[in-house]
Amino acid sequence: MKSSKFFLLIALLFGITFMGFQCSSTELTSARLYIQQKNFDKALEVLQNEVTQNPKSDEGYYLMGYVYGEKGEMEKMIESFDQSLAISNKFSKEINESRAYHWANSFNKGVNLFQRGSKTVDKDSSKMYYDMSVNEYQNAILMQPDSAETYRNLAFVYLTIGNNEESIAPLQKLVDLEKSEDGYQYLGEVYYTLASNKMINFKNSGNQQDSTEAVELYNKAIDVLEEGRKLYPENADMLVALSNSYIGANKIDVAMDAFKEGVEKDPDNKFYRYNYGVLLLGAEMFEDAETQFLKAIELDSEYENAIYNLAVTYVKWGTDLNKKAEDQGVISEDYKKKYELALPYLEKVVEKDAENGQIWELLGKVYSVLGMQEDATNAFNKADELRK
Repeated sequence: MKSSKFFLLIALLFGITFMGFQCSSTELTSARLYIQQKNFDKALEVLQNEVTQNPKSDEGYYLMGYVYGEKGEMEKMIESFDQSLAISNKFSKEINESRAYHWANSFNKGVNLFQRGSKTVDKDSSKMYYDMSVNEYQNAILMQPDSAETYRNLAFVYLTIGNNEESIAPLQKLVDLEKSEDGYQYLGEVYYTLASNKMINFKNSGNQQDSTEAVELYNKAIDVLEEGRKLYPENADMLVALSNSYIGANKIDVAMDAFKEGVEKDPDNKFYRYNYGVLLLGAEMFEDAETQFLKAIELDSEYENAIYNLAVTYVKWGTDLNKKAEDQGVISEDYKKKYELALPYLEKVVEKDAENGQIWELLGKVYSVLGMQEDATNAFNKADELRK
């Protein structure tokens, strides 16, 4: 997955504003003094007495929230602030300023801790920093539950450490808050990844529950990615994940109709052309797949994925023709024409991606079929070298 953006925010300067001493209780007066002395434990002690004696003490709960914030006990801070606001809005300005300050402070700490984790070689230390970063972002969410940027960064930490399931909630919140492109993409990809893992488990164990859960997750991926596709039709990664999810859910016909409709509505969208071509290739509809990939390349002559899959289409097409001829007991060299069509596209791909052993392996097979033995040997040697 692509990296998400991180923003380091400058903490707001916040200073507690004390109200006048008129009509203040002894406890409130003492609490203000203890706060100025940073004797927060003693301040909490007298404030607890204040709110016990006067349950309607809006200032008592406000000051208690402030103290909890200074002690880093954010949940208690929010609880105290909410109690103050339930009594009156007298301290709403101070409470909003305090929440904003602690949000920025926690957000900044989350960014810095993530960066330290990324730069740390030792895995245990790195994990420690990432865990601390998660905690700070969760604190920031307590302060400002509608900050999309906090959910984005929290999700990215989870994705970085491979905790896909935990990333779902913040990614969904990111989608809900701002319908962001990366929110849709990553959430859809997470569902697809989890579904694929469940399907692998099913194939290995035969546990039907894994298969059922896999289909449910594929369908969740489809729902998210279909919604995202309507808003961001140019996002190639989203379209790839969508087509793969349809295939995983065994909804090939639905996928065909969806991408065919996309091509008809937007014929100059290379991504729709490419993904429709991938589905057609998977269904072994080689001629139709060829048409879509050629059109995608016409729209973008350097579209590497389309170039590679066009080559694969020709190779599979040729293999299919050869098999059918053998099944019929017919000796024919016609299938080689498809390999000849594949060759220039494969050679272009290895020019762009010379370190991909899989492509060199396929190129070697094509050279072999076409009787270009020296080229085949060189390609196979290159593939072996890259594997080592």
